[in-house]
Amino acid sequence: MSLFRSICQLGLSVALFASATTHAAGLLKPANSTLPDLVIQQHDVDVVIQDGYAVTQVEQVFSNPNTQPLDAIYSFPVPDKAAVGEFTYWINGKPITGEVVKKQKAREIYHEEKQAGRNVAIVEKDSYKTFDISVAAIQPHTDVRVRLVYVQPTHVDSGIGRYVYPLEDGGVDEAKQAFWNRNEQVQKQFSFNVHLRNSYPVDGLRMPHQPSANITHSDAYNWNVELRSAAHSGNTSSPSTDDDRSTQTPQVNNTPSGTPVAQLDKDLLLYWRHSDGLPGSLDMTTYKKDSKAAGTFMLTLTPGDDLSPLNSGRDWIFVLDVSGSMSGKYSALTEGVRQGLAKLSPNDRFRIVLFNDSAQDFSGGFLPATPEQITPMLDKLDQYQPSRGTNLYAGMKMGLRKMDSDRSTAMVLVTDGVANVGVTEKNAFLKLLKAADLRLYTFVMGNSANRPLLNEMTKVSQGFSLSVSNADDIMGQIMLAADKMSHQALRNIHINFDGGRIADLTPEQIGSLYRGQQLTVLGHYRKAGPVKVTLTGDIGNESRTYTTEIQLPDQSLLNPELERLWAYATIENLQAKIDYLGDDSDAKQAITSIATDHGLVTDYTSMVVLEEDRFKALGIDRNNAQRVAVERHARDQRAQAPVTQGRADKAQPMFDKQRAAVGGRSGGGAVDPWMILMLLVLMGSALYVRSHPDDAHA
Repeated sequence: MSLFRSICQLGLSVALFASATTHAAGLLKPANSTLPDLVIQQHDVDVVIQDGYAVTQVEQVFSNPNTQPLDAIYSFPVPDKAAVGEFTYWINGKPITGEVVKKQKAREIYHEEKQAGRNVAIVEKDSYKTFDISVAAIQPHTDVRVRLVYVQPTHVDSGIGRYVYPLEDGGVDEAKQAFWNRNEQVQKQFSFNVHLRNSYPVDGLRMPHQPSANITHSDAYNWNVELRSAAHSGNTSSPSTDDDRSTQTPQVNNTPSGTPVAQLDKDLLLYWRHSDGLPGSLDMTTYKKDSKAAGTFMLTLTPGDDLSPLNSGRDWIFVLDVSGSMSGKYSALTEGVRQGLAKLSPNDRFRIVLFNDSAQDFSGGFLPATPEQITPMLDKLDQYQPSRGTNLYAGMKMGLRKMDSDRSTAMVLVTDGVANVGVTEKNAFLKLLKAADLRLYTFVMGNSANRPLLNEMTKVSQGFSLSVSNADDIMGQIMLAADKMSHQALRNIHINFDGGRIADLTPEQIGSLYRGQQLTVLGHYRKAGPVKVTLTGDIGNESRTYTTEIQLPDQSLLNPELERLWAYATIENLQAKIDYLGDDSDAKQAITSIATDHGLVTDYTSMVVLEEDRFKALGIDRNNAQRVAVERHARDQRAQAPVTQGRADKAQPMFDKQRAAVGGRSGGGAVDPWMILMLLVLMGSALYVRSHPDDAHA
């Protein structure tokens, strides 16, 4: 059996284990209830990907089969960087769009309206884990219809675009799981439709584990995906292999009456691949309703491929979680470490640190990466029995000790991420990383992983993160990661604008760009016309400067969703400051104000839908309803218009080389160890790299 085949099988086995222990989107009811479940009759998803962002619309119909009124609570994972801007609830056959208010006020309104016997619904965010939709008092033997719309930026990595519709929530909230049962079945109709309208030519689309998906295109710029199932429609799907059945996402069936047509327990994932040979570019999308209003812009920078491969050796520090919660994953962990060490160069060294409720230097310092040293150390590791709690901070702190300043060092942290002993505060982890000379590469596995913590750790250390779903093509994710970790990075990035009266830029600090990555910048502008854009950064010991000139329009009406995207990104920056510096009432007030102004569900705000006359009675302006109407009109206009080129630097190209492609021309570097270590992601791993100052800062 080839090594690569062994790697893939190891990744599959861990992915299946993770899938078996997760929970999914669905209707919740108390675990001790004896009443029949509320029923999901329909689940219809429509996605439009265009102009650098995706708009996802989800419509669902719930029904109450009981003889008494029941509340519906529907829970689904929070999509990465998704801004929920529309929640519509059909009351007496009429769709009514919700408004955003402070979270506590929204909850009070919900209970008061419910007690008064009026129709009411609410969308709340449960930290980074889920969005929860509550609909009060669904009457016996009746249906309710709701619609949720969220918008999120999309990125192309080394020529590969990726969109995930999250359904698998990861099951990280044990108290919530103990209290609620979950109905994940769709009874009558399921559909998932994607419309990809791309300004650069696309030569292929892929939906892993969905052989019945119908993929069509009218040209290289317009693609459609349709996945559909309904009761009594006859089974037209292709037979699935055992492997397909184990990862089907979701489990769509065309079956007789009484049998569910879909199971909402696996993510749906779509890849698209750009044509080869595309240039590096700066693309721009704008919204400005008139000459007097401030405009909003989104710039997407796709650098040319001018990052050279790295060929120097490293020290490797494995920081391994051996707490009791890792018991079921421990054998896969040690096998992954064994295969990773086997591929290191004899010039490399390794060190192993273990942690549960305390940390220990298991290897007693660095050892040469030779079979004579590796084999007995791993045999000893095989005999270890996971137990006790998880002191993640202690493990990280010990891993940072005794690094050799004369050698490039890589640190691999493998953990299930449940820090419950010792230091657990987020800002402590961020300060620990900020004080160290580290590069953090984070692989975020599952929709309920602590993305806020992992992403901020990445940002602090100027590393990068990759999200990984059980529905992903693991081989593809390995290739993307290997390209980045075996090449130089563009570090200490700054972007400057000359003209346009530009303000409110986000992100405030950019950090680093790795091979194939895009940079997205949002902001406001007051003055139309030419603007000089300058990007500076360091590659190794060399400074680089990239410049171009763009034209900001005086009016631009097709992309009003940019205002929500800017607001969400700004809220993320404010929340990161709270997490790092501690509780800040001014920052929380700013988040609440931005969220209510832009109609966003956040940790501090929720969206309520009331009977129409109740909004006025409660003094709630219909600002979000107006915003939704503008966005819907713009989406209709975009759908009717031809796809246009969003490139803003065509007259003066910002980059003089073609953009990177996955598995690109200039491989180089020690890729194999990284490919194996990437599989540890499937157990919630994160990879840190500390680079020697003279080693081009990998």
